[in-house]
Amino acid sequence: MIVGILKEIKSAENRVSMTPAGVETLVQNSHAVLVEKDAGKGTGFTDNDYVKVGGEIVASPGEIYKRADMVMHVKEPLPSEYDLIRKDQIIFTFLHLAANEKLTRALIKSRSVCIAYETIQKPDGSLPLLTPMSEIAGRLAVQQGAGFLEMTHGGRGVLLGGVPGVNPGTVVVIGGGTAGINAAKMACGLGAKVYLLEINLARLRYLSDVMPKNCFLIMSGPAAIRKFVKKADLVVGAVLSPGAKSPLLVTRPMLKTMKKGSVIVDIAIDQGGCFETSKPTTHIDPVYTINGVLHYCVANIPGAVPITSTIALTNATLPYVVEIADKGWKRAARENPSIGSGLNVVDGKVTCRGVSDAFGLEYIYFESMIESSL
Repeated sequence: MIVGILKEIKSAENRVSMTPAGVETLVQNSHAVLVEKDAGKGTGFTDNDYVKVGGEIVASPGEIYKRADMVMHVKEPLPSEYDLIRKDQIIFTFLHLAANEKLTRALIKSRSVCIAYETIQKPDGSLPLLTPMSEIAGRLAVQQGAGFLEMTHGGRGVLLGGVPGVNPGTVVVIGGGTAGINAAKMACGLGAKVYLLEINLARLRYLSDVMPKNCFLIMSGPAAIRKFVKKADLVVGAVLSPGAKSPLLVTRPMLKTMKKGSVIVDIAIDQGGCFETSKPTTHIDPVYTINGVLHYCVANIPGAVPITSTIALTNATLPYVVEIADKGWKRAARENPSIGSGLNVVDGKVTCRGVSDAFGLEYIYFESMIESSL
C-alpha cells in the first residue's frame, strides 16, 4: 500500500502524523511512504530524516492525494483539501465529525473511507489513539489555565498553588476520563484545591483510590456544576461522548455566577465544546472574554508541544496503520473490531452513530458495508 503523510495546515499545528521511525516500520513491511515536503519541520524532523528510512519526499498535498491509497493527517482535512480526496481512498486522522457538518458532507460526497483516530475503541471501552492526546491536553489545560489566571494575561491574579498563609486557587474539572484525570493530577501537583466532577459512580470509586488528598470527588450533575463553578478560579471541561457531539454542561446563566477574571478551558471543543459560550480558538489567538471570564478553547491543544505529541501519537497509531496497510481496510475492520469502530464515513454512508445523530443522517452499520462489497 502507498501511505501518504501530509504536512499539517491548521493554524499553529506543528505536529506530524508519523515520525521517521514509524515510516521505517512501514517500509520494512513492504509499504511505500510519501511524505510531503517539510511535514516534520515543526517537530524537528527533516526531509532527509524521512529519506534515510525509505520515505519519498513529494512537493505538494495534491500529489499525496493523487498517489496515496491511505492519507494520514493529525487534524481533520480543511476545505482546501476536500476536492482532492478520491473515491475509496482511506483517510486516517482525527476527524471529530459530529462537530463539523461541512466536513462530514464533503467526506460523504467524496465516497472515501474515513477512519477517525478518536473513535477507534477497544472491547474494554478505551480509546487507544485518543488517550495520549487526552493525557497531553489534560495536563496542558491546567498549565495554560494557570498562566491565564495571571493578571498580566487578563486573569484574576491568583496563584493556583498559593503560598504559606494564603489559600491556594480552586480548580474544578468536569469529567473524570483520561483528560480530566490528567488535568486534576496536574492541578493537584501545583497545590490547588481541586474538585473533580464525574457522573459515573464506579469511576468515582476508582478515582478515590488513585487521586491525591487535595482532590475532592463529586458526583456530577447540573446542581453540582452550578455550585462548584461559582467557587472556581479555573474550570476545565473534559467530558467525552466518543464520536458524538459534547453535551453542554456549563450554561450562560452559570457563567454569569463565576468570578471575574476566572478562566475556563474547554478540552471538549473539538467535539463542539461543553460550555455554552465556547467557540474554537487557535494557539495564535487562544482566549476571549465573556462576562469577565476568560475562555481558552484551542481546538488542537496538544499542538503546543509537537515533539511530545507527535512521538506519543505515532506510538499509538502505528500498529493500526500497519494492520490497515497490510490487510486493507475491509479485512482489517472485519478481523479487528477496534478498527471497525473507527469507520465514520464509508463510500458516502455514515457508519458512526454519533455522527448520524448529530446531523439526522442515515446510520449504516460498518459490517454491512464490508459484506456488501465482498
